[in-house]
Amino acid sequence: MVVSRRVFLQAAAAAGTLGAVGLGEGLTAGAARAASAPGDVVGKVTVGYQGWFACPGDGAPINGWWHWARNWGAAPSPANSAIVAWPDVREYPRTYATAFADLDNGQQAALFSSYDQSTVDLHFRWMKQYGIDTAALQRFNPTGGEGPTRDAMAAKVRGAAESQGVKFYVMYDVSDWTGMQSEIKTDWTNKMRAHTASPAYARQNGRPVVCVWGFGFNDDQRPFTPAQCQDVVDWFKAQGCYVIGGVPTWWRTGDRDSRPGFSDVYRSFDMLSPWMVGRIGTAADADNFYNVATLPDLAECAAHGIDYQPCVLPGGVGDRQRAHGDFMWRQFYNMARAGVASAYVSMFDEYNEGNQIAKTAESRAWVPAGSGFLALDEDGTACSSDYYLRLTGDGGRMLKGQLPVTAARPTQPFPTAPDTTAPSAPGGLRVTGQSATTVSLAWNAATDDVGVTGYRVRLGGAPAATTTATSCTVTGLSASTAYTFDVQALDAAGNVSPASAQVTATTSATTVPTGNLALHRPTAESGHTQVYGSGNAVDGDPNSYWESPNNAFPQWLQTDLGTALPVRRIVLSVPPAAAWATRTQTVEVQGSTDGTAFTRLLAPAGHVFDPAGGNTATLTLPTGTTARHVRLVFTANTGWPAGQVAELQVYAS
Repeated sequence: MVVSRRVFLQAAAAAGTLGAVGLGEGLTAGAARAASAPGDVVGKVTVGYQGWFACPGDGAPINGWWHWARNWGAAPSPANSAIVAWPDVREYPRTYATAFADLDNGQQAALFSSYDQSTVDLHFRWMKQYGIDTAALQRFNPTGGEGPTRDAMAAKVRGAAESQGVKFYVMYDVSDWTGMQSEIKTDWTNKMRAHTASPAYARQNGRPVVCVWGFGFNDDQRPFTPAQCQDVVDWFKAQGCYVIGGVPTWWRTGDRDSRPGFSDVYRSFDMLSPWMVGRIGTAADADNFYNVATLPDLAECAAHGIDYQPCVLPGGVGDRQRAHGDFMWRQFYNMARAGVASAYVSMFDEYNEGNQIAKTAESRAWVPAGSGFLALDEDGTACSSDYYLRLTGDGGRMLKGQLPVTAARPTQPFPTAPDTTAPSAPGGLRVTGQSATTVSLAWNAATDDVGVTGYRVRLGGAPAATTTATSCTVTGLSASTAYTFDVQALDAAGNVSPASAQVTATTSATTVPTGNLALHRPTAESGHTQVYGSGNAVDGDPNSYWESPNNAFPQWLQTDLGTALPVRRIVLSVPPAAAWATRTQTVEVQGSTDGTAFTRLLAPAGHVFDPAGGNTATLTLPTGTTARHVRLVFTANTGWPAGQVAELQVYAS
């Protein structure tokens, strides 16, 4: 993982934010206007867009809790969290359950995946709705293991920007990118430049926009020389690009967070965007920087024909910096009174540092119980989850002259009075069906003064499922067992109704399934080579097969049986053709009920596939084994440096 931009900045912040001599309230930049006419970044509000969250099961190549957890292989929990603020996920079409306790309002603690196109579409719809013009897609070193997922994210952002009418551009972050000087050119030429053909790709002065963040910073993550950096800037300009520099706060003076000798590099960019996260945390800090940085920076840029795009920060939620929007508004006000034309809001979706403007838990009711996360009302002022989106929209309108320049924040924490009335209890709860592992329920709709948004089905008083309908089937139950259910109604403000009357249902006796339980079932994989995907292993064709990436053990293949079932025998095969000589594959069998937490069902062992015996191997599991998700982990193959399976067959007996 890339180290947070904030980490190396905080030590230098104290050296530059306090005690400077002010230039005076009445002194503004005057004629120091933007060098360029308005375009897709000049005269516009841009937000940094990470797009770097993933969850197991979302289809992302990275296949883990990317940036949600410190250990991406385990579900986020209080002991395994990489975020400091909790998102409001009520509007996301798809979310993923975590290992956090339920929210304080009883709803499941679930998170979104940036890899879902529906998530990116929602984010860009918010940008359009709240007056955000452009998104800068963050692109870190794409040559490592995160590269395929980041490549896919670029395409998803392009699609969302086109459908929602928002502009976007690529913003390279060179942190920890050892081969940056050559690899950034290759990446742009072979991958990212293709996106400039999109009508949604941002252009300024008729040229496609690209940003490079990190040149000149005085730290070990970006040790590049001025000559290396100048070469990259000149190269992008030769490609016909409008090049933005994400530069140190003290780029103009060349000290503190800036390496010496970078003056020519900084002044070769078309636009400069000095970094501010970790520099300021109060309105007083913002006023100080107005004097010691904003005004002289703007004048320096104007003198050299460079466009200027300073940062605006909402403040860290966990750092209690936000002051219910006063901190952010003071920055917008200072920019407006200085005559700044363009703003870069850091960031849209940065829940890791807590300086996101995207919808966030507005009160304790919307964060996991016992998690320690703060909500937007941490200073005692109730704020709607979209407050910082609305604040960004109003700040942008002030910069564009659509609102008067005012130090008094016009944006109200709640657009209307908060809803505190709970829905009525659902009535008429009844059992409509059951099987060995499920119970189906239905009930009468509840009422609410604003509107019911969903229902929570509880099993023995604990949440079991949520739905927007007035019926639900609870799954994963045990056969021949009595269960007690009730239902609560929910509204958009997080209010929860009293519980309905309870009903009790007894599941049916189990029946042992017959036949191949894995045939045509969904599959997942650690990866595959060429066209040999995991679906080939359950298609019933003995000649098609799955083959993992070569020379990269361990690798895994799994299938979803649909529900927890008895599993006694697994039969594996490779194609029976004579060309498939005898081989021994070392295989471990794992099982899971939820597709996230796996346990060992069978220890690693070598299994022989001999053409004389049909190229099959049988793996026998202990009596009483039950699983929904069956995973095979391959660590060796004497016939080829990859895992290979033509048919994965699973039997209950």
